[in-house]
Amino acid sequence: MSIVLIGINHKSAPVEVREQLAFSDEACTAGLRTLVDGEIVKEGLIVSTCNRVEVLTATTQERLNETFERVNQFLEQTDKLTASAIQPHLYQHTDDAAIRHIFRVTSSLDSMVVGEPQVLGQVRRAYSIALEAGTAGRVLNRLVHHAFRVAKRVRTETGIGANAVSISYMAVELGKKIFNSLAGHTALLVGAGEMAELSARHLVNAGVSRVLLANRTADRAAQLAAELGGETVKFEALPQYLPEADIIICSTAADGYLITEQMARDSLSKRRNRPAFFIDISVPRNIDPAVGKIPNVFLFDIDDLESVISSNIREREREAERAELIVESEIMQFQQTLRVLDIGPTIGALRNKLQNVARSELLRQRNRLGPLTAEQEAAVEALLLSTVNKISHPLLSHMRRSYDASDAEAIQAWRDIFGLEE
Repeated sequence: MSIVLIGINHKSAPVEVREQLAFSDEACTAGLRTLVDGEIVKEGLIVSTCNRVEVLTATTQERLNETFERVNQFLEQTDKLTASAIQPHLYQHTDDAAIRHIFRVTSSLDSMVVGEPQVLGQVRRAYSIALEAGTAGRVLNRLVHHAFRVAKRVRTETGIGANAVSISYMAVELGKKIFNSLAGHTALLVGAGEMAELSARHLVNAGVSRVLLANRTADRAAQLAAELGGETVKFEALPQYLPEADIIICSTAADGYLITEQMARDSLSKRRNRPAFFIDISVPRNIDPAVGKIPNVFLFDIDDLESVISSNIREREREAERAELIVESEIMQFQQTLRVLDIGPTIGALRNKLQNVARSELLRQRNRLGPLTAEQEAAVEALLLSTVNKISHPLLSHMRRSYDASDAEAIQAWRDIFGLEE
């Protein structure tokens, strides 16, 4: 069997192309049932996310070119893009290259942000859809589960996901270092834009028990609070709520300081000097830099965060090199698995053919044996088949060794000699 992968991603195509080619879950199911015909394309799976659309298929070596053509035509059937608009952005991989690519994708080595954990869940979802559609068979089942194993090894044996590389996630990680655990703590978000929303979601996922939202546009704050199970507070009442917050994230377009040194000092006094963590991701800054000089107050601005993130990215890149070595070793192991999958039907077909020859000869010579009881009949057939199996064992062992040595010509010769189909 051969594996073919054709697709586009954030490196090969701009977002306006990727979004036009994207598949919903329902479109994936319907598309897979159209694509996988059982003759040219034996199995199929579609990974469709904001950063990639990839079609993974299993086919035979003899029908590789037909598979490329069929998958390309399938991707070109969108009503939103012409074939000429899609083709320049497509990449295609076969066998080792396809295996390497899916291992790297699942291990987040091919992601926009190396080490991001979301992509593994996206591949799991794609696999579930293929199972529901009935288009994932023995080859893709083995491949995807092996890819999950590779991703687990990369996560456990390297530090590729250990360091935060997004501003919103970094805010949470720094909070954990200051407070050890975020459980039972209160976060105050000043501003309700995209960055504030991402930060809030990370904080909730990390265990923050209470989220307060203050925004000049009250409707937006109320909408986000409803989604997160948070509370809205009046923008003008910031000094009143500062003492209640352990973590304050400021992300607005205001021109000037919304939180002054005196506000922070008054807040800390009411908190009885319990630590407070201020994060200012606004440009221009909304928190007076003098706040950071107050004892028991920790202040990070956008430059501080980006400096740490740059360091973390470099660390992830070093860890990614170790992860690539894991991927390469696992490719070799999976190829061995694939060879075993390929040889199974061939050996089974040869064994069945030899046993059928034995049964035919027994039937042809049956009258010469005279009357036999049912037990004797069964014993004669068992003796004959056992003899055939023992005689054929060295031959089958030799075929397996040819597969282990990747000697495709020898295997094809065995098929030709015994008249076996692929």
